[in-house]
Amino acid sequence: ERGPWAEMKHHPVHWKLSNVENFSRMKLKLVQNYNFSSHQDASDLRDNLGVHQAQPSSESLLLEVVKQVKVSDLEDDILELPEEDTAVSSNLDEKNEQSQKEKLILSEDCELITVIDVIPGRLEITTQHIYFFDGSIEKEEGVGFDFKWHLSQIREIHLRRYNLRRSALEIFLTDQTNYFLNFNKEVRNKVYSRILSLRSPNISGTRSPQELFKASGLMQKWVNREISNFDYLIQLNTMAGRTYNDLAQYPVFPWILRDYTSEELDLNNPAVFRDLSKPIGVVNEKNAKTVKEKYENFEDPLGIIDKFHYGTHYSNAAGVMHYLIRVEPFTTLHIQLQSGRFDCADRQFHSIPATWQALMDNPNDVKELIPEFFYFPEFLENQNGFNLGQLQISKEVVNDVVLPKWAHSPEDFIYKHRRALESEYVSAHLHEWIDLIFGYKQRGPAAVEALNVFYYCTYEGAVDLDALTDEKERKALEGMINNFGQTPCQLLKEPHPQRLSAEEVVQRLTKSDTSTLNLFQHLTELKSFFIEGISDGVPIVKAVVPRNQSRSFISQGSPEILVTASLNCIIGTHGWLPYDKNISNYFTFIRDTTVTNPKTQRNMSGPFAPGLEITSKLFAVSHDAKLLFSGGHWDNSIRVTSLTKGKLIGQHIRHMDIVTCLAIDYCGIHLISGSRDTTCMIWQIVHQGGVPVGLAPKPLQILYGHTDEVSSVGISTELDMAVSGSRDGTVIVRTIRKGQYVRTLRPPCESSLLLTVPNLAVSWEGHIVVHTSLEGKTT
Repeated sequence: ERGPWAEMKHHPVHWKLSNVENFSRMKLKLVQNYNFSSHQDASDLRDNLGVHQAQPSSESLLLEVVKQVKVSDLEDDILELPEEDTAVSSNLDEKNEQSQKEKLILSEDCELITVIDVIPGRLEITTQHIYFFDGSIEKEEGVGFDFKWHLSQIREIHLRRYNLRRSALEIFLTDQTNYFLNFNKEVRNKVYSRILSLRSPNISGTRSPQELFKASGLMQKWVNREISNFDYLIQLNTMAGRTYNDLAQYPVFPWILRDYTSEELDLNNPAVFRDLSKPIGVVNEKNAKTVKEKYENFEDPLGIIDKFHYGTHYSNAAGVMHYLIRVEPFTTLHIQLQSGRFDCADRQFHSIPATWQALMDNPNDVKELIPEFFYFPEFLENQNGFNLGQLQISKEVVNDVVLPKWAHSPEDFIYKHRRALESEYVSAHLHEWIDLIFGYKQRGPAAVEALNVFYYCTYEGAVDLDALTDEKERKALEGMINNFGQTPCQLLKEPHPQRLSAEEVVQRLTKSDTSTLNLFQHLTELKSFFIEGISDGVPIVKAVVPRNQSRSFISQGSPEILVTASLNCIIGTHGWLPYDKNISNYFTFIRDTTVTNPKTQRNMSGPFAPGLEITSKLFAVSHDAKLLFSGGHWDNSIRVTSLTKGKLIGQHIRHMDIVTCLAIDYCGIHLISGSRDTTCMIWQIVHQGGVPVGLAPKPLQILYGHTDEVSSVGISTELDMAVSGSRDGTVIVRTIRKGQYVRTLRPPCESSLLLTVPNLAVSWEGHIVVHTSLEGKTT
């Protein structure tokens, strides 16, 4: 598409899940799958082998081996930081950082764990960067998992388990990527404390998940309704060791509804919701008795195996693949797990109402949900056309997932299901489910009483695999336990508080003096009660409140600067004091007086191109309000102006024609420019000591494909996505890291007049909003 031979016959395009995620940790992006397989051989194998294949009972095998590795007393994963390491951090002053030669500090063998592969390699840490060198045999020239990050890119580091050993780390970067590295058990803590000592400012070096959870203050934020139910659950999962990089420890989300048959879903009716205070296995009262009896009658003659309510688990690798079977790479993983074929159709995930019904009827099926049920409509469609077989009795072909009656499409299901998750009922009861999965009912007497005890080797620290000396036995046990499921780390040992209701929050806010009112609860009362002249009758073309870069959404600073640019190229930086009820007019605006005083005016240097309309998309401001990037100049340059000094500090001429639009991403890492020369360029914003100081001299990517002037651009670093609209009437989506073309969107148009795309925007959840206009007509 868009290439010289675009008119030739196209092969159908196939997609697979990309590993990028947004700030709510939603993995919503599909990328083209160039190595697509329809897995027909796996379908044939399934059909020829018939259904009646006895599954070997893994449970009895498991019981045997497990006895050799049971740990008698559990201890928390606590880090004793070695003494001498504290010395390292004090010598490394930020100021010396630039002058220092890069020195190697540590080099260790490790494995990079991804959902698909385990890549052996080597991690090297220097005074400035972290490197990973892919050591796998498969690594071809230029293809591999090598990477390098600057230490300042690290946002969080978490201690992780892998194969039930406390031997891994998960590193989260500021661009929302994350890497899961597994080490030798002895080495991990050394690596962790080294990284902490080098990069202390924004990483909290906490000892255990419980302390991390306490220190984060997330619980209070959730109780006060400052973050959504989805965001809270995904953060709890992350802190409790759940990760998208390991199917055995995949994030777990609750079933929240029990009505999958009504024509309409009424979220005001409590009867449509699942009882969140009970484990999913006993939500149906009828099952409670069986489950209780199983526990009471279980007796291990050797006294090694503890009693349990369920022999299966609410989250395991097979369950994740079960839900995601229609999306690569999970289709391939499912086939590998089933030794080369698709599982029989009756056991596949083919209908949401039927899956819920099966849970209600069968006390041994205790699968909870995965986060995808709340944001990812594509997993409910068989877009790749896999042959998933047909049901035995009805002969119905398994294709797209059958939806509840109240959902008209996969998108509609996701929208309503997410609304249900954020509803008043779930807000009022979610803490009860958190108690079961992450809290005090996870183990001990409270767990017994709640009918919430699982097979003991699913609990953290319950087995020591290294007690097995026989390599083969150990590998087999690892595999079994991995497929069996693991319980998250316990974050809380006392009951979790309930969330405030929406009314309580409003009451509380009205009482307190300092808090800002929520705009959306007072829409009817909005009025402008003061108008401030900023630039003596000269139109303002750009007004922006930069987002003070807070490192993570756990701490939000209050913005206090407004940057303006006027038609006559004068720049202003105005301020205001945060809202305070005690001040008579509620609001204090501090106007920048230099704007109207000819002596002190700060000017954007250099004239704009003649005849060019000066609009807000020619300007972008860095998140700390110190730099102004501008396009539209006569010499085709992008200029960087220091807002504090009002001086030009950079001029980048790479485009062959006038720059028509600029946009900056949410992380403050990249700037994208579009030009009349029909190309876009992605630029890296250079930081020193964490502060943006300008643009890299060369663009990171040059993006081709449009046939006319580029008129609007948008960029999302965390979703690895650059979007541009053009006077040719199309919108092109590409990737940032590799600069790859993804696809063209063609906004519909009834008229034969030329369609242009004056503006576009990209949302956090990957939605693209396009504004089109007909040439010569109004919008």
